[in-house]
Amino acid sequence: MRLALACACLTSLWLIILRADFYHLTRAPAEQVLPAIAEKLLDSGARLIIVSGDADQLDRVDRTLWEFKPASFLPHAKTGGEGAADQPILLAAAVDPANRARNIALADGVWRDEALDFDRAYYLFSPDVIDDARNAWRNLGDREGIERHYWKQDEDGKWREGP
Repeated sequence: MRLALACACLTSLWLIILRADFYHLTRAPAEQVLPAIAEKLLDSGARLIIVSGDADQLDRVDRTLWEFKPASFLPHAKTGGEGAADQPILLAAAVDPANRARNIALADGVWRDEALDFDRAYYLFSPDVIDDARNAWRNLGDREGIERHYWKQDEDGKWREGP
């Protein structure tokens, strides 16, 4: 009996293994949303890998991270670049966290199950891939240990959690 109670307690402690944040991009593209997410993670001492299969999108994200705030930039590199593994933000075409990131942002609207290996996943999707996002939401809902959150922008551009 004691063993069963101990197992139940341990199970409840480890129930949430991934937080998945779904960002429905209706007002701004991913490259404009990602810098704020990255900045918050950096402020907490965390690392991030931003993944997109679209090389042009990665170039836009790269520029936006440099220009995010006039007096500063968000330190980052592209996979394979000099010192990339040392950077807190890594831009990549594939899920390969050479910078030891525990957070992943899927910027191109494509869900990748490799994101399940991270502590937190940011899944950014536009209205044109809403069906894929719904499928990813449903599939994650069937898995234990995943906490899902849906975010959308209100009329003032602020992110609100909602249905």
